[in-house]
Amino acid sequence: MAKLLITGGAGFIGTHTSLVLLEAGYDLIILDSFINSSPIALKRVSQISGLNSTELARRLKTYTGDIRDLDFLENIFKTCGQEGNPIDAVIHFAGLKSVDESVKNPLLYWDVNLNGTKTLLTAMEKNNCRTIVFSSSATIYGKAQSIPIQETAKIQPINPYGKTKAAIENILSDLTGINPNWRIACLRYFNPVGAHPTGLIGENPLGTPNNLFPVINQVAINKLKVLKIFGGDWPTPDKTAMRDYIHIMDLAEGHLAALNYLQNSTPELITLNLGSGKGYSVLEVVSEYQKVCRKKLPFEVVNRRQGDSAISIADPSKALTKLGWQTKRTLNEMVRDGWNWQVKNPKGYLEEERK
Repeated sequence: MAKLLITGGAGFIGTHTSLVLLEAGYDLIILDSFINSSPIALKRVSQISGLNSTELARRLKTYTGDIRDLDFLENIFKTCGQEGNPIDAVIHFAGLKSVDESVKNPLLYWDVNLNGTKTLLTAMEKNNCRTIVFSSSATIYGKAQSIPIQETAKIQPINPYGKTKAAIENILSDLTGINPNWRIACLRYFNPVGAHPTGLIGENPLGTPNNLFPVINQVAINKLKVLKIFGGDWPTPDKTAMRDYIHIMDLAEGHLAALNYLQNSTPELITLNLGSGKGYSVLEVVSEYQKVCRKKLPFEVVNRRQGDSAISIADPSKALTKLGWQTKRTLNEMVRDGWNWQVKNPKGYLEEERK
């Protein structure tokens, strides 16, 4: 089976995708700086996989380092080549992802996200590895003019984070222009949520979370006093913003489908939305949470945040046509699995890190 390099493989999306890839038979090399992630997450991926210690030692290796370090990356590629099992493809998650932080520190985001990707692509080119699945984002659409959003929609990011994702997509497009041997998938995620059904791995935000699901989780366990709903005057049925949420396991399976497609097709660049095609408002999510955790969740409606939009829903039909992939899990499953993770890990991975 092919060997894969997973950058940022210890993060929220990276861990769930790594698990799915292990279960599909791939050998993995996971690279992570662990600045915004925990090695405990990978320990739990190993646990869920059910592989014995000998199989794990052979099929899952971890490197700690910075994706901007070319010598470090080249050493990984060369070591694998010398062992007679070169890296066949890369799934690229590594990068910074907070919209708010990107506005406050755009230079950091341009450096880590853009320069990190450029360095990775340079190492890949030098080592004749030209298959990559890139973790892009629906953020690049900005305030879309029509719903559902198709891949042909105008690219108009409104924050530095989204701008870095759009710039990386441009670099990947340019690569295929000068070398048609590249196999590239740009996957534009909508809103990944939930957790693995075991509750062993899930979203582990450091500091105060920004995304709706982890905020609700922390309100439900009384870590936060109240949920702030940003805007109660949107042009939606209940006046709160609507988003397309995708269960993290559906998203992980989307990466496997994209990788299999690239490896079994002629070289090309594909750009796909990964979403459910369904929209849920903030109040609908809150209502579902209250049913699952069986408690009333305090919330207050406050002013809109700058840059927010009323509705963001994917048109995922191209992913179905190209990959045969579509989401399978419901809002109830997203909430149930996300809540299960929170109950079992009230402090994320912190408690086990301290042992």
